[in-house]
Amino acid sequence: MQHGFIKVASAIPATKVADCRFNTQEINRLIHHASRQGVEIICFPELAVTGYSCADIFAQQLLLQRAEDAVAWLLQETADTDTIAIVGAPVVVGDLLLNAAVVIQQGHILGIVPKTFLPNYKEFYEQRWFASATQVTDTAVDFAGQTDVPLSSHLLFAYGNARFAIELCEDLWAPIPPASLLALHGAELIFNLSASNELIAKNAYLHSLIAQQSARTLTGYIYSSCGFGESTQDVVYGGNAFIYENGTLLAASERFSFTPQLIISEIDTERLQQERRVNTTFRASQSLHALQPRIVRTTACLHDATPFRLSRPVNPHPFVPVGAALDERCEEIFSIQVAALAKRIVHTNARSLVVGISGGLDSTLALLVCVRAIDKLQRPRTDIVGITMPGFGTTNRTYHNALSLMQSLGITIREISIRDACLQHFSDIGHDPAQHDITYENVQARERTQILMDVANQTNGFVVGTGDLSELALGWCTYNADHMSNYSVNCSIPKTLVRHLVKWVACAGDIDPASQHSLLDIVDTPISPELLPADADGNIAQKTEDLVGPYELHDFFLYYFLRHGFRPRKIYFLALQAFGNTPATPSQPQSEPVTHYDAATIHHWLTTFCRRFFTQQFKRSCMPDGPKVGSVSLSPRGDWRMPSDASDALWMEECESIQP
Repeated sequence: MQHGFIKVASAIPATKVADCRFNTQEINRLIHHASRQGVEIICFPELAVTGYSCADIFAQQLLLQRAEDAVAWLLQETADTDTIAIVGAPVVVGDLLLNAAVVIQQGHILGIVPKTFLPNYKEFYEQRWFASATQVTDTAVDFAGQTDVPLSSHLLFAYGNARFAIELCEDLWAPIPPASLLALHGAELIFNLSASNELIAKNAYLHSLIAQQSARTLTGYIYSSCGFGESTQDVVYGGNAFIYENGTLLAASERFSFTPQLIISEIDTERLQQERRVNTTFRASQSLHALQPRIVRTTACLHDATPFRLSRPVNPHPFVPVGAALDERCEEIFSIQVAALAKRIVHTNARSLVVGISGGLDSTLALLVCVRAIDKLQRPRTDIVGITMPGFGTTNRTYHNALSLMQSLGITIREISIRDACLQHFSDIGHDPAQHDITYENVQARERTQILMDVANQTNGFVVGTGDLSELALGWCTYNADHMSNYSVNCSIPKTLVRHLVKWVACAGDIDPASQHSLLDIVDTPISPELLPADADGNIAQKTEDLVGPYELHDFFLYYFLRHGFRPRKIYFLALQAFGNTPATPSQPQSEPVTHYDAATIHHWLTTFCRRFFTQQFKRSCMPDGPKVGSVSLSPRGDWRMPSDASDALWMEECESIQP
């Protein structure tokens, strides 16, 4: 286990019904194969040692004895292996036969977990052969040559700082699955040994069931179900293996494969533990169910010393989905923004919306939200007052894009230059205009905000803010300037998603050609506050990402810092996987090409992010109202409450300790 990740696997071995020797040899082969890949815990299907579809052969003493012998043989064969294996087998306890999971490691049985819910309807007849865990008191048994083996449906297995538990097939389908209670008692990982047959539409339902169970219990859920080789006398088994984490599918097997399969991924237990700490409903459920007496046993497992290598992909753009999901996300976010703004318009009875239009991404998105809200309220677009305020750094490209977009959208246009007002202010405070420092920049930003606020007063309206989530995280805004508005529609949208939203509106099909042309050019324009004079060719000289770092990196840092509470070292590790020049993770579809950064660059900007995030909290403590649209927000009234004078010492110390 490193960085909180536990490498897990779900296996579907080749099977011959009632051939314990063949089946166990296949299980042994997959355990060693997984061990060589650094897998720490692997699970196999329900009754994998015998095959699930033995039917009344389960009443044969020979099968039961050979199954126990096969487990004893497997213990010998895996004695030199650190990998924990969870194997399905029939286990005799006195007069009862249990459908159980046997947990083994380094030649020892750590525990046996019997199945609780035995399906006995339609094509299932398990109560014909097996007893439920409810019929067995928690006990210790002798099995496969070992004595005093813990046996209980309440077992928790300790692995480092994490816990895992087990349920079997139908247990998952119960109204209150056993794993739900085990999760409340500390299990972050649930392994399900299953034998679920294939029916029309059942696979989609199964995915939904596991995703929901994983999300509700805030667990990693590793599922293995038997496949090719089981009897097809009456039903067919498709060989499903899934690995979910908090409702998200990380890996899946190929259905109906005729060959053995092994899927591998990592479960981030630190993320799950952090989710539980902040989820008050989960904690309340723990308190509620703590009142119900339950026997919970903890069995210590040894650590796997295999060198750690991450195999699961790390999305470099966690805020930006891919494919059709991106269009759906954009439509939903845009609708939330529009609904939020429309409510504020109606509530305040505003006669106008005042927006500063720079020709950049953020102000463009805010303008598009204003247009859609005004349209839905069936008011004229001229109620939107767009103001372009050219200054010392305004370029022809952004200036003309701002004007042409306002014209094509049919809003009220005002152009108010800030040059003379800023020069007068420089004179008033005794500042040399040739000194292009922070005063030079902030005077321009505050002059623009003053204009917007005053025009809003003139027109009985309010100022619609344009700043986005990424700027708020970095404090990349001027206090009491672009930092302030009456209502901020972009405040919880990260910069990497703003571009896609603008492009989505441009390509959605209900925009006029002239506006579409302007929008697409704005999407391609470098991000800049345009507070410093343009270069000799009239191009943007002040590029934001040259100063504070690439937004795709900062949004990546922000996601894991804010959404999951990860420490810098772990964020750095994940960023190397996502952006490194030689990433160790498999590729996955992306909404846009991935830029690669070397370790030193990632480390530099991560340090910048941590420093700026702490030092700029004072701006977020008094930010204006605005809608939350995604999983994170920095509103001091919502998701993020942090003292403005919190020390960044621990974070900076860890950043400094990282050696790229």
